[in-house]
Formats: sequence, C-alpha cells, structure tokens
Amino acid sequence: MYKIIKNLKLKSKSLKKEIITIYYVYKNPKTKLLPKIIIILTLGYALSPIDLIPDFIPVIGHFDDLLIIPALIYLSIKLIPKDVMEESRKKAEKEPIKLKNNWIFALFFIFIWVVLLTAIIFSVINFL
Repeated sequence: MYKIIKNLKLKSKSLKKEIITIYYVYKNPKTKLLPKIIIILTLGYALSPIDLIPDFIPVIGHFDDLLIIPALIYLSIKLIPKDVMEESRKKAEKEPIKLKNNWIFALFFIFIWVVLLTAIIFSVINFL
C-alpha cells in the first residue's frame, strides 16, 4: 500500500510540473488557437477549487482527479509542437510559478450543478 501512495504522489508532482509547462506553452506566441483553447480548459479545470464531480460522491468523486485532468493534460501536450513544448519545459524548470485557484471556472461548475438540479426538480414535479 505504501508503494501505491508513493507512486501516486510522484505522478501528482509530475502533473503539477506539466500544468506549469502548459501554462508557459499558452503564453508562447508560437502556440496556435486550438491548443490554446484546450490549454485554457485544462488549466481552468485543474485550478478550479470546485470539481465538476464533487469528491464527496463515492468512487466517481475522484474520477476527475485520476482521469479527466491527466487526459486533458495529455491532449494539450499532444497538440503542442515539440519545439514549443521543450522551450516551455525549460522555462518551467528555470522559472517555476505558483498558479492560483481559478474561481471563474468554479462559478461555471456551480452554474452547471444548479442547472442540473433545477432540471431534476422540474422533472420530478412534472412527473408527480
């Protein structure tokens, strides 16, 4: 069990480095529009203090942390030219930054939950 936890901590640290790297990719003028859009979604989701799937929901609550965020990071990296990625990785190593929580995306996820709950409530009321 200790090895699994240690391995997860290492992967988590690696993901944090990649998030900083793709932040620098976003800032790079050579980066095209589609990768920038995916990077904005990735950074917004990763830095949002509120998850789309709340962690208190059993099993699927950690789904985003284990699958969605790594998948978004992977997709972002696949869309980035190698020279831009290498340049950004070097910059991330030399100039690490502390990215802050993004409350705009948190409000977006709250909005989604409010809409879903409202739709469910109206569906139940109409059914009864």
